[in-house]
Amino acid sequence: MSTATIHPMSDSLTMLRRQLRHSVRNMSTLFNAVFFPIIMLLMFVYIFGGAFNVGVEYVQYVFPGILTMTIAYGVSMTAITVNNDMTQGIIDRFRTMAISRASVLTGHAGGALIRTLAGVTVITLVALLMGFEPNAEFGEWVLAVLLSAFLILGMAWMVIAFGLKAKTVEGASFAAFPLLFLPFMSSAFAPASTMPAGIRWFTDNQPFTPIIETMRGLLTGTPIGNSGLAAVLWCTGLLLAGYAWARRAYATSGR
Repeated sequence: MSTATIHPMSDSLTMLRRQLRHSVRNMSTLFNAVFFPIIMLLMFVYIFGGAFNVGVEYVQYVFPGILTMTIAYGVSMTAITVNNDMTQGIIDRFRTMAISRASVLTGHAGGALIRTLAGVTVITLVALLMGFEPNAEFGEWVLAVLLSAFLILGMAWMVIAFGLKAKTVEGASFAAFPLLFLPFMSSAFAPASTMPAGIRWFTDNQPFTPIIETMRGLLTGTPIGNSGLAAVLWCTGLLLAGYAWARRAYATSGR
């Protein structure tokens, strides 16, 4: 039996440490992933916020959407790091080593989780400084963090597959674009009920709207309704589909 099958956990931790060291050495990536959502938060609260009638202070309404957008931008960077490993031959070198093949991918997923949660923490602190006043109790904060982590992992496995399949870094970045665009077509900035019928249907039936509505409910006390179940189902679907696709893409990438 090979070492690769005996130590998958320790191999995964080794790959996770590798990703975290790369993140520390390349802080500009994390900064860029957080900087844009901060600009969006400042712009929508202080410039456009007065034009929206959502029944509450606009920062209360928009922050859960910006939080989800922060996750999307943070996770999308993983497609680039994975593709760099592919195009620079790093993954080919890993294939020759006595390590668990799954650990290469779980290292990227774990790195995305920790980096993106750091970004979520930063944007939350900025929102609090801007007047965001959550009324969540401890249990609701825990659920909000768990939902964020669940979404991060689901999206991370999807973008890992993007990074493995793309031929170039630019292609990997473009492949992740839908994950960055969908939050704009959700209830992040305005209620779906204010939108034209066709757009409202799309907004109500895409993954980010129930996730944002659930996050909004957990943090600010608005009704969650069926959004909680829909959010969990969407995150589960992303995770399972992304994991299966990434494992398949990794298995066939060296052929």
